[in-house]
Amino acid sequence: MIMLNLFIFIFFNINYIFPNEIENSSWINELNGVYEVRIYSDKYFSVAKYNIINNEFIGTSGGIYFYDNYYYEVQEFNSMDSSLVGDTIFYSNVKINIKNGIRMMKIDGKTFIKSPDEEKLSGSWLMSGIERRGEMRMREINRPRKTMKLLAGNRFQWIAYDTSKKGFYGSGGGTYTAENGKYIENVEFFSRDSNTVGKSLEFYFEIKEGNWHHKGFSSKGDPKYEIWTQRNQ
Repeated sequence: MIMLNLFIFIFFNINYIFPNEIENSSWINELNGVYEVRIYSDKYFSVAKYNIINNEFIGTSGGIYFYDNYYYEVQEFNSMDSSLVGDTIFYSNVKINIKNGIRMMKIDGKTFIKSPDEEKLSGSWLMSGIERRGEMRMREINRPRKTMKLLAGNRFQWIAYDTSKKGFYGSGGGTYTAENGKYIENVEFFSRDSNTVGKSLEFYFEIKEGNWHHKGFSSKGDPKYEIWTQRNQ
């Protein structure tokens, strides 16, 4: 059971929203060069805000979302205000409509345009293994300290955080493609190093026993071999 330190209730009316409209999808709002991207993978979500003109990372938040009768979110991480971690936030006037063949979602007074669909690797993933000095070191994925990667609608975002300490340790994201065993990330923001923005990182991927094996080189050129497991709780 999720303990709530603060319950924020905003009276609202959902005009039109169905689970299958947002599940495994991504949405983008752009204003004066500032992107705000929402990714929904399985029952998890992330929101990232960044400036594509000067490569500034502004902030990110996310966690679990629900749509039973109402649309609301439980915060697992928030780089801008850690005191909100654990809170439940209800949103008002959430709706999705179609205009000229383009799906748009209005939430919190902002309009987001849906990104193209992408099925391959779509989902919420937790890092369960990483190679260090030639040795694969496995991780317990259900611990509070997590590195999670969300992929949906041709967009990705990874986040390192700790729910028990309300800690945020880094995030990066952008667009991706996955085809014929080749996975490419086009980096649009990186909280730790803005010089990484604009790079395209190429990896080899393979699904083994349900786990995503991810091999290649980091943005600094270091060898990288990671294992990711789909999140189920």
